[in-house]
Amino acid sequence: MPHSQHPIELLRFNTCGSVDDGKSTLIGRLLYDSKSIMEDQMEALERSADITGGGQINLANLTDGLRAEREQGITIDVAYRYFATPRRKFIVADTPGHVQYTRNMVTGASTANLSIVLVDARQGVIEQSRRHTYIASLLRIPHLVIAVNKMDLVDWSEDRFREIREEFESFLPLLDIKDVKFIPMSALNGDNVVEPSSRTPWYAGPTLLGHLESVHIASDWNLHGFRLPVQWVNRPNNPRDPKLHDFRGVSGQIAGGVVKAGQKIVILPSGHRSTVKEIWTYDGPLQEAFCPQSVTLVLEHDIDISRGDMLIGSENLPGMNADLRARVCWMGQRPLQCGKKYLLKHTTQTVQAVVTCLGNRISMDNFAADPAATELAMNDIGEIRFRAAKPLIFDGYANNRMTGAFILIEQGSHHTLAAGMLLPPTELVKAEYEDFTI
Repeated sequence: MPHSQHPIELLRFNTCGSVDDGKSTLIGRLLYDSKSIMEDQMEALERSADITGGGQINLANLTDGLRAEREQGITIDVAYRYFATPRRKFIVADTPGHVQYTRNMVTGASTANLSIVLVDARQGVIEQSRRHTYIASLLRIPHLVIAVNKMDLVDWSEDRFREIREEFESFLPLLDIKDVKFIPMSALNGDNVVEPSSRTPWYAGPTLLGHLESVHIASDWNLHGFRLPVQWVNRPNNPRDPKLHDFRGVSGQIAGGVVKAGQKIVILPSGHRSTVKEIWTYDGPLQEAFCPQSVTLVLEHDIDISRGDMLIGSENLPGMNADLRARVCWMGQRPLQCGKKYLLKHTTQTVQAVVTCLGNRISMDNFAADPAATELAMNDIGEIRFRAAKPLIFDGYANNRMTGAFILIEQGSHHTLAAGMLLPPTELVKAEYEDFTI
């Protein structure tokens, strides 16, 4: 395949920060200056200009689609927008800034490669700045941009920019975020968003779009330790096609590692072993595939496999246990209750689970854990222990965001109550299935 025909990389990112820091305006500016707005969208923006004040086109309306959002000038729901440049495709999630919508921010950031935390240059670092930076760390988002916005309102002061950067740098080492970029900008006027600004001669870094186009994301996926949660067993059973008449494959999205034809694998929880005979995709057969591709594997042996099982490699073994520890962001209207049963969705299976213990609640003031906490209220973050109705096959979220994530669901209403990140399995847990006799 010619180089020009190679698929363009996709970058998922989200914007977050406090209320009125300019998140929606920033996304609107990115879309507007990168010429990613349709003509009818532009006409609708121009028609709404007199409603939003000053007769100026309100770029925030490109993402703030709810009527209440436009009337109040705030973001309530998560809005997704798609755009592309010659170098990369983008999916951007505009997430709310209000404390009561932290759960929406977690939803929008959960699949992101990069998170943009906006800071109003006048206000500096506030609790929401710290909260959203902590959540980005908790969700193991690999890349972080601190966008110091509204620099035009502080006369493009380099000293003010440095003050904000130094305050972030005082607590960033506590959060284990390795790739952080600080960019001074004005989303309203477009400075350092798509084009470099002449107003910041003291800043030699990239524009925001330049950084989004060039940040290295190829190594963001976990390519160590093969994982394939089984979504379904593929049996086309087409009598008119001899190749499909007896075809039996295992389908799913690779959640970690690389798989090759001829590779030996283990099926969990049964512990049966087999060898990968063929790898199929919609476009045809492959000799190897990797995370996050969706594939169908044909195995050498006819083994009883069903949805919820997991195919793994023989290296970097996952945990398998029903008693688990996790950090959660609580999203329910009513506080988390120890002893209550919930539904737990993990990879391709849903099981019952009961919360057995609340370990702590995290303070957003200093990121310290309070072990004396007795409940998690809406938007609180803390550590819990729970028991699932059957063992989960999992990795620590820090090692694999796909096999280490789960959600808790309320039985009956089916409302999502928590987004969870599993803590790493112990070696004792891993040993439970290493000695299977096959």
